[in-house]
Amino acid sequence: MRKGTSIRQRQKQQGVALLIAIFVLLLIGVIGIALVISSGTESALAGNYRSSTSVQYAAVAGLEEIRARLRPNSPNSFGTTDPGFIPTPLGTCNPVYVLNPLGGEAVTPWDPANPYYDNEFSQEFPLDCGGAPPPNPSRTAQSIWNRAPLNGLPFPGPSYKWVRINGVSEQSLNVDTWPTYDGISANLIYYDGTHLLDTNSGYQVYELTALAVLPNGSRKLVQYLVAPAPLSMPPFLAALTTAGKPGNSVAFSAPTTNASYSIKGTDQDTVGACAPGLPVHAVGVFNNVDQGNVISGGNGGTGIPAAYRSNYTGTSPAPDVQDISALFPASLSSPAQLEALIQTIIQNADVVINGPATGASLPSSMYSPSPNPMTIVVNGDLDLNAWHNTGYGLLLVRGNLNYDPDASWNGIVMVVGQGTVTGTKAGVGELDGAFFLAKTLDAARNILTPNFGTATMLYGNSMGSNGIRYSSCWIQKAQPTSGYKILSFHEISQ
Repeated sequence: MRKGTSIRQRQKQQGVALLIAIFVLLLIGVIGIALVISSGTESALAGNYRSSTSVQYAAVAGLEEIRARLRPNSPNSFGTTDPGFIPTPLGTCNPVYVLNPLGGEAVTPWDPANPYYDNEFSQEFPLDCGGAPPPNPSRTAQSIWNRAPLNGLPFPGPSYKWVRINGVSEQSLNVDTWPTYDGISANLIYYDGTHLLDTNSGYQVYELTALAVLPNGSRKLVQYLVAPAPLSMPPFLAALTTAGKPGNSVAFSAPTTNASYSIKGTDQDTVGACAPGLPVHAVGVFNNVDQGNVISGGNGGTGIPAAYRSNYTGTSPAPDVQDISALFPASLSSPAQLEALIQTIIQNADVVINGPATGASLPSSMYSPSPNPMTIVVNGDLDLNAWHNTGYGLLLVRGNLNYDPDASWNGIVMVVGQGTVTGTKAGVGELDGAFFLAKTLDAARNILTPNFGTATMLYGNSMGSNGIRYSSCWIQKAQPTSGYKILSFHEISQ
């Protein structure tokens, strides 16, 4: 009996073992299937992430190309590759497009039948443009990836198809801008370095929109708002500022036989929507000794002729030559500090010319009062004799400026470095804006330390010119910029 019972127990145990084995196999199968599904899901997610990242980078690459080419000093700037491509100002309803038809494909963003049609445009400007599509055809330029030498590379460029450039308005952004807050209008929006505004002062804000499409069909539409960012400049507290500490750092000689020569701190010249403001001093110096040097002479200068001292007017009685050191930033009170600012201006200049140079070396494009006047740097001496033109913008001279009074300038003139100005010719030109003079370098072009050297403005007795007229509007227009600042960035759902 016990033997039979033992056999039956072993048979039962064998049945349980079989069930356990089957359960384990099922469990392993389920785990295997789960791992396969998980691996496929992770692969799909990784693929989607790669596509999403790749198309994002391609679209941003288009935005960054255009942001770089908007700068006049870029070797591939639109002013160089496509003159007149971007009108000034650029309206909301007449966009321009930069095309990137890789592989010879047709890219026509204004054609509804094109796979890369810009259907975002009509949705974005229902008020400004009545919901109309882009003009057919629109003005276009080619991407640098479709120009030599990049189009000859053995690999393709980023897969963006086009970048649209257009102006924006309060209506298109649905924002009421500084300073009036007078309701949302169709006025174009500008940027003054701090505020968005619709008063046609500062720099126009551009909207850049890029469409990227990958071969697998992934699409991305991204957008920047950009505008030039003004550099931090010294305050122009006088029509003529001569920087230097301690005393005896200025030599000044005004014409002795020219009754028309004057330096006036009364603000003048309405430019665009900019209106003149409060007056400033005629001449600003940094100590009482230099105040006397400018008025009465010293350091080899003869000062202001007594008969013409009434021509130097501003916020104080004539001759308005005042110590402005207490109002000047401490961060620019030494040659090294001012030189740091000068180097920033040079790095962001539109044109840098090695001196000695003449007026013929200056670019003709600076003769026009465009919405964004140029920043011109002359590394050395500049002789304007026989240059009978009017320049606009910021002119920075690192050596001696020999001024021909037949020339005029609207904006800012800075003679910082050797800090010397001369002139002997006849003429009736003038400077409208501000003049800044400082000696920061020695003869070997090393930075002086710790104090400024003697800055000189020595004119011949019979030199012509109407002198210097302070204009805050021209100063504002001539402010140099450090490139196009990104004011906002966002993706547009597709």
